[in-house]
Amino acid sequence: MVLPQNFSEALILTMLSAVFWGSWANSFKGTRNYAFALFYWDYIFGVSACSLAFALTFGSFGSDGEPFLANVANADRSALVSALIAGVIFNVANVLLVAAIDL
Repeated sequence: MVLPQNFSEALILTMLSAVFWGSWANSFKGTRNYAFALFYWDYIFGVSACSLAFALTFGSFGSDGEPFLANVANADRSALVSALIAGVIFNVANVLLVAAIDL
């Protein structure tokens, strides 16, 4: 697992996460004639694929902590199911919000 080793690395990663957090709305502005809610679904799938790719690469090498797959294997199954359900609820709520904004 790759972890920041000092304050400046952690600060840079925090600023990057703040920039990327709102990137879906900013990247939508670059599209033309594409439904807002459909764009959000595409964005969800893209972010999920990138997150999985980063977890399997950056989460699996380095000398700090356990690799990503070892952490998943050691996790309680009820915690994984709860996290999955929370993610589904969050994204359904976001899709409904996006649909309401589009109206």
